Amino acid sequence: MTSALKSHALLLALLLSTMTVYAQTLAERLGYPSDTKLLIVHADDLGETHAVNAATIKALEKGTINSASLMVACPWFPEMADYAKSHVDADFGLHLTLTSERVYYRWGPVASKDKVPSLVDHNGYFHHDWDHNELINPKEAEIELRAQIERALAMGVRPTHLDSHQYRLIMYGKELFEVMLRIAHDYKLPVFVTRDWFAQYPYLEQSLGPNDIVLDHTVTIEPEVTPEKWSEFYMTALKNLKPGVTEFVIHPGFDDEELRAATKERATWGAAWRQRDYDFFTSDQFREILAQQKIKLITWRELAAAGNK
Repeated sequence: MTSALKSHALLLALLLSTMTVYAQTLAERLGYPSDTKLLIVHADDLGETHAVNAATIKALEKGTINSASLMVACPWFPEMADYAKSHVDADFGLHLTLTSERVYYRWGPVASKDKVPSLVDHNGYFHHDWDHNELINPKEAEIELRAQIERALAMGVRPTHLDSHQYRLIMYGKELFEVMLRIAHDYKLPVFVTRDWFAQYPYLEQSLGPNDIVLDHTVTIEPEVTPEKWSEFYMTALKNLKPGVTEFVIHPGFDDEELRAATKERATWGAAWRQRDYDFFTSDQFREILAQQKIKLITWRELAAAGNK
């Protein structure tokens, strides 16, 4: 075979391989029939407070919450790093963090503040929010994100995936998303991104490659859901779950004095909110609906393995 023919054959094989990846659903890449309902129950914000850590650990050990991500920049991260080191099979990602949204309970960058000046306010904390007057430098964001990952690795955490606190790296422009994606590729980790977001943020789909993991759907409860409707919201979502891979993004925590103080400026994602999430996802009601609807729980560890095939 001539050199030209060999090159053509290799190109054709690569094209066919790429087409096969695109043709398969994510469920099929994981080894399931395409109509299987697969669910990740993912707890955000570990490391934020002890009450969040304690509730999530208890829920993980009950076996219904099966995945979580850690905020390296937060004060209670060392507790979760120790837990992760002694529970190497736990499905822990990193909740990459560039904001400090609470009024009285704040945190700042892992990197030296002089290297990431656009990320911090005049007190040296991450900005409370990103308004139109704050220009976040993507290069500085990359410095900080790599510092968070390196600290996690140095403290014994072996993450299974990356996601973004408050979706800042997902929903605030192509440059920041591509920073996150580049870092994920460097560390060979999947990123939480779902097809549900493609219509509103078209640069997501444009930036992703054929080997990137893309979830089919995501569900998270919103502030307009009243406490008495909490269980009804989740039960309806589970009854209407579509085939493919869905991630429920939840926020468990114990409604104790510590968490009430840390979140006292507003009720959204506060102590009572997090207690309701914990209560539902550790309930018999949740276990029963999973069985009734034939929903299978999976983890990011399985997704990462599928992405590396």
